[in-house]
Amino acid sequence: MEKKKLLFTAYNLGIGGIETALVNLLKRLDYKKYDVTLILEKKEGIFLDQIPKEVEVLEYRISKCKFVLFRKIVNRLKLIKWKNMLRNKYDFSCNFATYSIPGALLSLAASSNNTLWMHANYYVLYDYKEKEMRKFLDTVFIKKFKRVVFVSEENMRDVTEHYEEIKDKSLVCNNFINGDEILQKEKEKVDDFEKEKGVPLFVNVGRHEEHQKKLTRIIEASKKLVSEGYKFKILFIGDGPDSFNYNALVKKYKLDDVIEFLGRKSNPFPYYKMADAVLLSSEYEGYPVVFLEAMLLNKPILSTKVSDFEDLDGKFGLFCDRDEVSVYENMKKFLDKGFELKEKFDYKKYNNEIYEKIMKMIEDK
Repeated sequence: MEKKKLLFTAYNLGIGGIETALVNLLKRLDYKKYDVTLILEKKEGIFLDQIPKEVEVLEYRISKCKFVLFRKIVNRLKLIKWKNMLRNKYDFSCNFATYSIPGALLSLAASSNNTLWMHANYYVLYDYKEKEMRKFLDTVFIKKFKRVVFVSEENMRDVTEHYEEIKDKSLVCNNFINGDEILQKEKEKVDDFEKEKGVPLFVNVGRHEEHQKKLTRIIEASKKLVSEGYKFKILFIGDGPDSFNYNALVKKYKLDDVIEFLGRKSNPFPYYKMADAVLLSSEYEGYPVVFLEAMLLNKPILSTKVSDFEDLDGKFGLFCDRDEVSVYENMKKFLDKGFELKEKFDYKKYNNEIYEKIMKMIEDK
């Protein structure tokens, strides 16, 4: 039987939820049935070596030449060449990194069975400004895609209410979690941190970018809790454009002994294993991969109310309003009373349901 040809496009494979989700998806595909190509704007990132060996990885790097006319000509000719090379050569194509304009254009050219994956609540991201959200989504040609996939019901509802033209072709499909691999990786030993006995440990994993992640909420809450005599430790795992500012704020508040920055880690799971709870303070999310990782590793989630939190609240953790005081109160509640998980996360059943949805998209004519 002839293999079907699949194309995925993304920006790069640096640390982040989108990149983790993409790697997990590629690891689930049956390479006896599919020939898979991945096109990256930048063939780089911490997860690059985790891509299955069967995947052909190509780079589509645009010119950043400072001479505008030359840059436009070079990029235009390159786009024409690549679109002609890919045109209708694939049975399924997907722009997995929503914001990648080259990824959108190449995905649309490669197959009529094309998909745009939406990993964030873009209505919230654009500060509830419909005009700004629509302007962005038009730059990735959202109306031209056969289908639009959201990773949560909340995201789909918010976006389609303000972009009704895509409502009929929108659906929800969450991200895979590579449960077996994570359960193995959590057993690895680490030598850059040792948990102090009797001191509650919180872990935050993700990109350091204030507009979305709002880590200042955690830092401000920690300052107040420490002033009240609470003893605990927080590990920030990740980096980003606001890492320096977060470090400076921790130093300003003399919280160096409370909050420790470990940088980006390709394997954060031994730190999850040590943790008493996982912290998230975001203003908005798609569906956080850290939710899935925390549930898999039986760690309570302390988070702001993002994505489809209603399904998890009270069962897998404690969820609060998206502001500094609420984050403080949520952490304090956990430090005072703890939290007992009410359910066991069945990751195999969860993955099977996602797999069926993705196979239906791929096999769609």
